[in-house]
Amino acid sequence: MKMQDGLSEFIERQLRNRCGMSGADYQVLAHLSEAPEGRLRSFELGQLLRWEKSRLSQHLGRMQNRGLVSRERCLADQRGAVVAITPRGSDLIKVAAPQHVADVRDVLIDHLTATEMAMLVTIGDKVAERLATLEHKH
Repeated sequence: MKMQDGLSEFIERQLRNRCGMSGADYQVLAHLSEAPEGRLRSFELGQLLRWEKSRLSQHLGRMQNRGLVSRERCLADQRGAVVAITPRGSDLIKVAAPQHVADVRDVLIDHLTATEMAMLVTIGDKVAERLATLEHKH
């Protein structure tokens, strides 16, 4: 887990230093920026992030205070909420995404041979399959 922890810490530090955002901010903005019209229902965003409802709500509140997202009632379901990326959030992810990709390439991808990369993909797929199996049991 040393590699995973070190990689996570490096990526988090780069996002904070360069863009003033956390890894969690990045994940939220990335999902919203890829969604139609930059909008997702709260429960959909929570499912994509695999976050508990309370964590999502608290984090979105902090992001809303910083002007990165907005929250509004869902017109189709008055109990539901829609989260939308703001122009400020959109600008931030457009700056952060290429730098984030470059950082991951620099520290991980560019240092692997084709064989090592194929092995990493195979290992990642096996771990994902196992996690999916375990999630369906619970």
